[in-house]
Amino acid sequence: MSTKVPDDDSMKHRYDFDRHAPEYRQRFEAITQEMHGRCPVAWSDTYGGHWVAAGNREVFELAARSVEYLSNDHDVRNERRGYKGITIPTSEFSAQGGFLEMDPPEQRHYRQALNPYLSPAAVQRWIPLIDEVVRACIDEKIEDGRIDFVEDLANVVPAVFTLAMMGIPLKKWALYNEPAHASIYTPPDSPAMHRVLEMLIEMHGDLMATLAEIRSDPRPGLVDALINADINGKNPPDDELVGVLTLLIGGGFDTTTALTAHALEWLSENPAERQRLNDERDTLLDSATEEFLRFYTPAPGDGRTISADCEVAGTRFKEGDRLWLSWAMANRDPAAFPDPDTIHLARTGNRHASFGLGIHRCIGSNVARTVFKRMLTQVLDRMPDFVCDPNGAVHYETIGVINGMRNLPATFTPGPRLGPGLDETLDTLQRACDEQRLADPVTKRKARAQL
Repeated sequence: MSTKVPDDDSMKHRYDFDRHAPEYRQRFEAITQEMHGRCPVAWSDTYGGHWVAAGNREVFELAARSVEYLSNDHDVRNERRGYKGITIPTSEFSAQGGFLEMDPPEQRHYRQALNPYLSPAAVQRWIPLIDEVVRACIDEKIEDGRIDFVEDLANVVPAVFTLAMMGIPLKKWALYNEPAHASIYTPPDSPAMHRVLEMLIEMHGDLMATLAEIRSDPRPGLVDALINADINGKNPPDDELVGVLTLLIGGGFDTTTALTAHALEWLSENPAERQRLNDERDTLLDSATEEFLRFYTPAPGDGRTISADCEVAGTRFKEGDRLWLSWAMANRDPAAFPDPDTIHLARTGNRHASFGLGIHRCIGSNVARTVFKRMLTQVLDRMPDFVCDPNGAVHYETIGVINGMRNLPATFTPGPRLGPGLDETLDTLQRACDEQRLADPVTKRKARAQL
């Protein structure tokens, strides 16, 4: 693997880039502006040396048009070319991150197996269930006039819905929720990492048990789809399937939580815009969702390995070079987005890269958009005057993996409950999932959930 600048011509494109540094979140806009102006593709000596693509055009050229030169492969057992996957730096303890760390044809086969569960039509069927979980979460706090938008809402709804789609009992959401988030926001050298690893081991153990359970007594959902998937002519081993399920959990939980928390924080800080969004919801909700995605980019980027010598976007790469594709910086390029560092709820032509680009574009984008909108609209309906506490808001210490938040406390005018609490609601929803086989693929079940 390359650990130095590939050629002398690239020396002028050096930039000391460290997205894991604690100060990166505060300096993100300044760093992005510097790189757009000086070096939209730069070489950084950090983490053994790697390229960083920041410009919108350059990221698009690399991710969408040069797939033949880029590899996502994480060759954990060093059986192929020893590539290190999508994380820079790669943890010495890491396993393959599902099909996001695979190349075609395996990557393509996994997506084909899961698409019937994650298409727009498939996700639309679940809206009654999503709405009921949101309602129950808000009912738990509505009479108090206080809520933590992260702990009490944005953590819960994506977790419950993800498990519903997977075919895992809804009551297990807490077992999966904490490790899914804590594994992202806990620094590797933190004393808390030992407990995080214990929770991850417990979560992975439950996933292995779930695979065995559904293999012997099938029930619909993403787990069943993976058990029966034909991946390049074979059924994958359980350790590979656990990697895929872990990817679906990570993608389904933390990214939507991060987007929702940041949007609510901004709406609290901009009450006139919040009122405008509420008043013009029918015409503004879709564009506002895309703008929050662009501006806050929940998953800031992905790594790649250059798989062949090439020249792309005016830069010469060598086989084995590591490359970071910054979706977040591409989303702030003034060449693509006028006034990029300001949120415009009615922005048009918003071709952001927040779900990635090319063959590895996020397979759960329909889920994220839908769950975000259902949470946001109920908050606006039932807590229209909410005010977030800036002193209680806790952002992730570093945003190298997810641009997330741990806490976002808020106050609002109390209101009446509309139904039962979360635990009772989950029991009711579990019966609906089981009796109506809600987790069947859209090719088998097209009707919406009946609650």
